[in-house]
Amino acid sequence: MQTTFAKTLLLMMLAIHASITNAQEQSLAGTSILVIESDRMFTESLFGQRVAADLATLRAELIVRNAQMEDTLSEEEQNLTEKRKTMSAAEFSVLAKAFDVKVRGIREEQDARFRELNELNERERSVFVQAARPILSELMLETGAALILERRTVLVSSDRVDITQEAIARLNASLGDGRAVSEP
Repeated sequence: MQTTFAKTLLLMMLAIHASITNAQEQSLAGTSILVIESDRMFTESLFGQRVAADLATLRAELIVRNAQMEDTLSEEEQNLTEKRKTMSAAEFSVLAKAFDVKVRGIREEQDARFRELNELNERERSVFVQAARPILSELMLETGAALILERRTVLVSSDRVDITQEAIARLNASLGDGRAVSEP
């Protein structure tokens, strides 16, 4: 008795799900304009999550390296301060200038590495956008839409024209975490 009831309930739930899914698909049919949240599409996709994790790892490594360098430089500065007691002003000035040049060089190098991380993020986003275009074009064709607009540029729209979640699902299925996607 219970298994029959459970089977009937399951069949009813599947029928309801199918009709809701069909209604959602039909609700986009004939829509000439769709909207998408591209930042969300990137950050919630497997591709974007992999990029974020990779960048977080690289950023953490840089932070650790910075801390180690700060410790080393602090130690050098302390040694320089101790040497000052036994040196002439001219001798100390030469060492102090050399230390200052070294510190500036290290800071510039670290700043360059952080800029490289930002550039890597931008390159990965660019690769993602290029890889997403055919998938978004496919969604446009299926719905008969002529245009996809960025959600933040739209003053008012119906949630039914937002394809962000569907795009994420398709991108995940097609691109995965993006490791196999090559740069354009």
